[in-house]
Amino acid sequence: MVGRAGGGGGGGARPPGALERAFTQLYGDLPAAERLRVAWLAGTLFFIIGGYWLLRSLKDPIVATIVGVEYIPRCKMVSLVVVFALVFVYNKLLDVFPKHRLFYIVGGFYALAFGVISALLADPVVGLANTKADPTRLLGWVSYCAIESFGSICVSLFWAFVNSTMNFEGAKSAYGLIIAGAQVGSILGPSIAATYATTIGVARLYGLGALAMALMVAMVWGYVRRFGVPASLAKPAGGAGGAGAGADGKGKGAGVLEGFHLFMRYAYVRGIFALSCLFMVEVTILDYTMKVLAKGTFDARYPGDATASSQHFAAFMGFFGQVTNGISFAFSLLGTSMVIRRLGLRRTLLAFPSLCVCVVLAVMAAPRLETVFLAMITLKAFSYSLNNPCKEMLYAPTSTAVKFKSKSWIDIFGARGAKAAGSVVTNAFADSAAHLVRYGGGAAVCVSAFLVWVAHYMGARFEALQESGEIVGGAEDGALPQTFAPLGDASDDEDDDGGGLGSDAEGGGERRRRRRDGGESGDEDEERGGVGGGGSDGGVEMTPVAESAASRRVDV
Repeated sequence: MVGRAGGGGGGGARPPGALERAFTQLYGDLPAAERLRVAWLAGTLFFIIGGYWLLRSLKDPIVATIVGVEYIPRCKMVSLVVVFALVFVYNKLLDVFPKHRLFYIVGGFYALAFGVISALLADPVVGLANTKADPTRLLGWVSYCAIESFGSICVSLFWAFVNSTMNFEGAKSAYGLIIAGAQVGSILGPSIAATYATTIGVARLYGLGALAMALMVAMVWGYVRRFGVPASLAKPAGGAGGAGAGADGKGKGAGVLEGFHLFMRYAYVRGIFALSCLFMVEVTILDYTMKVLAKGTFDARYPGDATASSQHFAAFMGFFGQVTNGISFAFSLLGTSMVIRRLGLRRTLLAFPSLCVCVVLAVMAAPRLETVFLAMITLKAFSYSLNNPCKEMLYAPTSTAVKFKSKSWIDIFGARGAKAAGSVVTNAFADSAAHLVRYGGGAAVCVSAFLVWVAHYMGARFEALQESGEIVGGAEDGALPQTFAPLGDASDDEDDDGGGLGSDAEGGGERRRRRRDGGESGDEDEERGGVGGGGSDGGVEMTPVAESAASRRVDV
């Protein structure tokens, strides 16, 4: 166990300084050694998100120049098919390779792909120098699909890895800091594109995106060398000895559709989907409402001057992005961890959907641009800085298969499906701003109210799972040790190996296990990499890095 700063009975112990006290107030008693681990993970996500937003800023201009601006909607449709196919490939790789090596495979693939595309964009014949747009020029299509698929797969892989290597108590302290790293990347990436696109050129900026992927791979490699990984991630999900391997060594339930199967089987997994994605329905509705009102406002302010109206509209959207990312960064850095630790996950889960209900009702009561602007800032900023870390923590009492396979389906297709549902509403009332606010707002309120109920259910279910030590999807995960079981003797480990919720996952018939005895040394938890769960009293601390790394050393 790690002692608290300034603790101990010796009279010569120095009291913590002002900075240490402020850090503890914001993030809890996070040991100094673990701070390095959190900073390392934040840096890894910084390269993923920063590279993605840099490339995303280039995505549409490249298609417009090479293929034609009118083909951007078709590129979106093609990218859906490509991403769908790559999800199957990704889930197959989960059955074949250890989880940390997927970063090398996926990151290496995209680093190589973006590097090749960068070189081709600089070519005078097939690249951007050839300004004759033609839909038969495949480079634009490949670039668009590569960026879209990268943003979907790599972020899901990163959070699945983090959720599997950090316990709940550590997550409450660390996830805000990790997301702050992502927010820095989301601000810096587009800023680099806006600042240097006219000086060093789009092709070289694309090369910086490839470099970001290579640096992400290097960060993960260094992380595994320095801190190690849990045994559950050092084995592939399928095959002999892997997750789902039965006594005969044959895979049990492993396969590319296993994540979808677990999603359909367990209400808890569907609840994670709801809290992760369904709020995007109302975000899509309010986002379109804001753009309709903004266009009308600037057209009225600059009558007959389409150029001035368009320029001010673009400046308005740029200001919206700056404010949203700024608030999200500030809250994730200074507020996320403190709020979750003070309120607890159960009450914090209720905060965001309740906020959604309030802002939608405010828009319906005062349907003005200023109101919708503030509503969208609130939803976007706090979805990044508050809802995202909470929904990631919900994966704590789940199996490795749920963390990786089900999560890939939820993250990659859930948000897209929710945006599509929101677009159905906006298309139905696109001819009238008044109807859009009235009926679209009504639909958004219904979704938000449903999410309040889901958040209440998921908070109660999470606490029940935390106390019992049950693992959602554990029956499918077979032989791998799970990451949420309370500390106990060897008999508890045997129960872990035997599976988790099984058919009891829907709520009834929970199998109760012994809770952690306050006098235990915690050696077993340290041997398992410090990723075991704890009771609701927060009795589990993060394992010291020096000890956990030695017990989790694997081939990188």
